[in-house]
Amino acid sequence: MTNNDPLANVLSHILNYERKGKQAVRTAQNSTLIKGVLRIMQDNGYLGSHEEHEDSKGNLLEIHLIGAINQCGVIKPRFRIGKDGYEKYEQRFLPSKDFGIIIISTSKGLMTHQEAKAQGIGGTLISYCY
Repeated sequence: MTNNDPLANVLSHILNYERKGKQAVRTAQNSTLIKGVLRIMQDNGYLGSHEEHEDSKGNLLEIHLIGAINQCGVIKPRFRIGKDGYEKYEQRFLPSKDFGIIIISTSKGLMTHQEAKAQGIGGTLISYCY
Protein backbone atom coordinates (compact mmCIF):
# COMPACT_ATOMS: atom_id res chain seq x y z
CA MET A 1 0.00 0.00 0.00
CA THR A 2 1.37 3.41 -0.90
CA ASN A 3 1.48 6.35 1.42
CA ASN A 4 0.43 9.58 -0.25
CA ASP A 5 1.15 12.00 2.60
CA PRO A 6 3.74 10.87 5.15
CA LEU A 7 3.26 14.00 7.30
CA ALA A 8 -0.48 13.32 7.61
CA ASN A 9 0.29 9.72 8.53
CA VAL A 10 2.72 10.74 11.29
CA LEU A 11 0.37 13.37 12.73
CA SER A 12 -2.56 10.93 12.77
CA HIS A 13 -0.37 8.35 14.55
CA ILE A 14 0.63 10.98 17.11
CA LEU A 15 -2.99 11.97 17.70
CA ASN A 16 -4.15 8.34 18.02
CA TYR A 17 -1.38 7.46 20.47
CA GLU A 18 -2.05 10.63 22.49
CA ARG A 19 -5.72 9.67 22.80
CA LYS A 20 -4.76 6.15 23.90
CA GLY A 21 -2.46 7.60 26.58
CA LYS A 22 0.75 6.11 25.18
CA GLN A 23 4.16 7.58 25.98
CA ALA A 24 5.88 7.22 22.59
CA VAL A 25 5.28 6.65 18.88
CA ARG A 26 7.64 4.86 16.50
CA THR A 27 7.30 5.54 12.79
CA ALA A 28 9.33 4.77 9.68
CA GLN A 29 8.64 8.14 8.05
CA ASN A 30 11.42 10.58 8.86
CA SER A 31 11.81 13.21 6.17
CA THR A 32 13.22 16.69 6.70
CA LEU A 33 9.73 18.22 6.60
CA ILE A 34 8.45 15.82 9.27
CA LYS A 35 11.45 16.50 11.51
CA GLY A 36 10.96 20.26 11.08
CA VAL A 37 7.26 20.08 11.98
CA LEU A 38 8.07 17.92 15.02
CA ARG A 39 10.77 20.38 16.13
CA ILE A 40 8.32 23.29 15.98
CA MET A 41 5.71 21.29 17.90
CA GLN A 42 8.38 20.45 20.49
CA ASP A 43 9.50 24.08 20.79
CA ASN A 44 5.88 25.14 21.44
CA GLY A 45 5.33 22.52 24.15
CA TYR A 46 3.13 20.00 22.33
CA LEU A 47 5.64 17.13 22.08
CA GLY A 48 8.59 15.75 23.98
CA SER A 49 11.85 14.90 22.28
CA HIS A 50 12.20 12.90 19.09
CA GLU A 51 15.18 10.79 18.06
CA GLU A 52 16.25 8.51 15.22
CA HIS A 53 17.02 4.83 15.78
CA GLU A 54 18.79 2.44 13.40
CA ASP A 55 16.81 -0.63 12.39
CA SER A 56 17.39 -3.44 9.90
CA LYS A 57 14.62 -1.97 7.70
CA GLY A 58 15.84 1.62 7.88
CA ASN A 59 15.79 4.50 10.31
CA LEU A 60 12.90 4.72 12.74
CA LEU A 61 11.77 7.97 14.32
CA GLU A 62 10.73 7.73 17.97
CA ILE A 63 8.54 10.58 19.23
CA HIS A 64 7.94 11.03 22.96
CA LEU A 65 4.45 12.26 23.87
CA ILE A 66 3.58 14.49 26.82
CA GLY A 67 -0.21 14.53 26.53
CA ALA A 68 -0.56 18.17 25.45
CA ILE A 69 -2.23 17.75 22.04
CA ASN A 70 -5.98 18.15 21.64
CA GLN A 71 -5.98 18.09 17.83
CA CYS A 72 -3.38 18.16 15.06
CA GLY A 73 -3.43 17.60 11.32
CA VAL A 74 -2.20 18.68 7.94
CA ILE A 75 -3.78 21.40 5.85
CA LYS A 76 -4.79 20.15 2.42
CA PRO A 77 -4.65 21.65 -0.10
CA ARG A 78 -1.55 23.59 0.87
CA PHE A 79 -2.93 27.11 0.66
CA ARG A 80 -0.64 30.01 -0.22
CA ILE A 81 -1.00 32.87 2.21
CA GLY A 82 0.09 36.47 2.01
CA LYS A 83 1.46 38.51 4.88
CA ASP A 84 -1.99 39.96 5.61
CA GLY A 85 -4.15 36.81 5.29
CA TYR A 86 -3.56 35.00 8.58
CA GLU A 87 -6.85 35.89 10.31
CA LYS A 88 -8.98 33.86 7.89
CA TYR A 89 -6.97 30.68 8.42
CA GLU A 90 -6.66 31.18 12.18
CA GLN A 91 -10.46 31.21 12.35
CA ARG A 92 -10.71 28.15 10.12
CA PHE A 93 -8.14 25.87 11.75
CA LEU A 94 -7.73 27.04 15.37
CA PRO A 95 -10.49 27.00 18.02
CA SER A 96 -9.80 30.52 19.32
CA LYS A 97 -7.41 33.43 18.96
CA ASP A 98 -3.95 32.89 20.50
CA PHE A 99 -4.65 29.19 21.11
CA GLY A 100 -2.66 26.72 19.02
CA ILE A 101 -0.25 27.08 16.14
CA ILE A 102 -0.35 26.91 12.36
CA ILE A 103 2.94 25.76 10.84
CA ILE A 104 3.93 27.60 7.68
CA SER A 105 6.66 27.01 5.14
CA THR A 106 8.21 30.34 4.23
CA SER A 107 11.24 31.46 2.28
CA LYS A 108 13.05 31.59 5.65
CA GLY A 109 12.12 28.01 6.58
CA LEU A 110 9.38 26.43 8.68
CA MET A 111 7.85 28.62 11.39
CA THR A 112 4.62 29.25 13.26
CA HIS A 113 2.05 31.74 12.06
CA GLN A 114 2.87 34.09 14.97
CA GLU A 115 6.53 34.26 13.91
CA ALA A 116 5.57 34.81 10.26
CA LYS A 117 3.15 37.61 11.22
CA ALA A 118 5.83 39.26 13.35
CA GLN A 119 8.34 39.12 10.47
CA GLY A 120 5.73 40.24 7.93
CA ILE A 121 6.14 37.34 5.49
CA GLY A 122 3.76 34.90 3.84
CA GLY A 123 4.15 31.29 2.82
CA THR A 124 2.40 27.96 2.42
CA LEU A 125 0.21 26.43 5.14
CA ILE A 126 1.51 23.01 6.25
CA SER A 127 -0.24 21.88 9.45
CA TYR A 128 -1.96 22.97 12.65
CA CYS A 129 -1.84 21.89 16.28
CA TYR A 130 -3.65 22.87 19.46
